[in-house]
Amino acid sequence: MDNFVVSARKYRPTTFASVVGQEHITRTLKNAIATGQLPQAFLFCGPRGVGKTTCARILAKTINCEHRTAEGEACNECESCKSFNEGASMNIFELDAASNNSVDNMRELVKQVYIPPQGGKYKVYIIDEVHMLSSAAFNAFLKTLEEPPAYAKFILATTEKHKIIPTILSRCQVFDFKRIENEDIVRHLKYVADSEGVKYEEGALEVVARKAEGGLRDALSIFDQLVNFTQGNLTYQGVLENLNVLDSDYYFKLVDMMREGNMSGALLLYQEVIGKGFGGQHFLTGLCEHLRNLMVSLDPQTLKLIDGGDALRVRYGQQAQSCGLPRLLGWLTTASDYEYRFREANNKNLFVEVCLMKLSTVALGQPQAAASTPSPVAQPKSAPAAQG
Repeated sequence: MDNFVVSARKYRPTTFASVVGQEHITRTLKNAIATGQLPQAFLFCGPRGVGKTTCARILAKTINCEHRTAEGEACNECESCKSFNEGASMNIFELDAASNNSVDNMRELVKQVYIPPQGGKYKVYIIDEVHMLSSAAFNAFLKTLEEPPAYAKFILATTEKHKIIPTILSRCQVFDFKRIENEDIVRHLKYVADSEGVKYEEGALEVVARKAEGGLRDALSIFDQLVNFTQGNLTYQGVLENLNVLDSDYYFKLVDMMREGNMSGALLLYQEVIGKGFGGQHFLTGLCEHLRNLMVSLDPQTLKLIDGGDALRVRYGQQAQSCGLPRLLGWLTTASDYEYRFREANNKNLFVEVCLMKLSTVALGQPQAAASTPSPVAQPKSAPAAQG
């Protein structure tokens, strides 16, 4: 049996142009290489699985390339590029700070820094999860990071920038990686699926992208799992079932029922959701997210903030217009309040049902009318005061 390579490794970008969703980073790095204005230390910050280590490797490979292309990419033909591609480069060192975080590990690295490169222009040190270094290790590294030899470059990567001590931050040029947009993730998943001969529905890939929450590596891991589960045929329903994701159709139906004041229908729909194995907290969180999307959809300028394809955005826009801002704001205020207090409830299902009853009542405008009309109890109290 051939050795299986996960998609995150098999389709890892090898050029700046192929990096997904980080154009602001790759453009800056290419310009720095072109002008020769490379700092001695880079700090790549951002969520997991968004391309920090990948960009570090591409940068290390490119600055040592002997014949860069006109686009500023590595040529893949010189000796430096070939040795890097084969994993045999003597000028690029990767260190996992999570398992090499002691002061002795850092002192050993510092000794290596002062040995000039045997071939190529730069010695590049990529230190992943750098926030895991101990305080003593940081201090042992500090002087070398500030004044390294001209041939030494450091690329530090971390998911927790706030844990880096200020003296390290001040010596690095900081690059903040962002979460990858769902549209970019879907586009890359389509490329991988087409390359692997996997059949798919676009809606299925959109669910994967939302589940990954901006991390491309997570999206590719989920993709591999689904390919095995569905035997290479990714359908929307199959993906929802495997990932235990609640179909957005339920929330569209629920909002229609709330708008009509159909309390019974809302309660029956909730019981159907519970029967599929979803909890009340999950249901309320999804409802709040759906109502937020409806509010965003009221303005065409903010419609792009919704994660999903054009068809889904059109559907949100149509339902939002049928509800209106005051009603949506009232719903969202109520639903978010119940979601916040859910953990305190003893009877969870009853708590959610009361929320749905209240939302269906708000739709009819009854609470607002009751609040604006003086109660019968209050009127006799005010009458004697008026006569006096």
